[in-house]
Amino acid sequence: MKKLFITAALLIGSGAVITTSVQSCATLATTDLGMAIVKKMLLRGIDRATATYSSKDAFMRNDLIEKALPKNLREIYNTLQRVAPSLVARQKENIAEVAVSTVNISKPILQNAVNNLTKEDVRRIVQGGKGVATTILIEKSSQQLVQALAPRVEQELNKYGVTKTLNTALSGSNILGGLLGGTRNEVNSGGLSMLVSEQLVNGMYNIIRQTEEESGDEIKRAVGN
Repeated sequence: MKKLFITAALLIGSGAVITTSVQSCATLATTDLGMAIVKKMLLRGIDRATATYSSKDAFMRNDLIEKALPKNLREIYNTLQRVAPSLVARQKENIAEVAVSTVNISKPILQNAVNNLTKEDVRRIVQGGKGVATTILIEKSSQQLVQALAPRVEQELNKYGVTKTLNTALSGSNILGGLLGGTRNEVNSGGLSMLVSEQLVNGMYNIIRQTEEESGDEIKRAVGN
């Protein structure tokens, strides 16, 4: 692994000035500087994701969020498109409204996970390929995020009548009970809220991962790889 020479003092976001001497990139990864570089990149991704989720229109236009649809929820939309196409756009708009209402829950959880990264986490990120930082963030926060979001999501879905609308539109369809754990012809609101929560969480990670991949060269230059 080649040596890194940093001859100038670097100004980190907090305003603290850090000077470094000749170090290997593996060593740098465990320093305050290496930690600051990685955290700054991840926090930038979180800001980008939560800004998208704070705007209903931005949420609905983002392909990365669409790609985060769980398979079962996608099948429900596909069925709804066949039997009641006029309802598809309305349901997606309702979920965008739900997303807006959950930003204040998800953002602090993600920020806390970043702020609690260890030197070993940062070493893995610096030495790993693209996407490793987001993978580690997922390991540290995804379960907590889904559990924190699900009750709010269920509350919001009920407020907009999403579960009731689906039950009415898709009554008689064998898809409902099998996918969502309800009866043969009825959506279980808890099952639906978990699917929507998974989409919200995975969509946010997709945006963070995209930011990481765009920042990959920046990180490599910073650590001398």
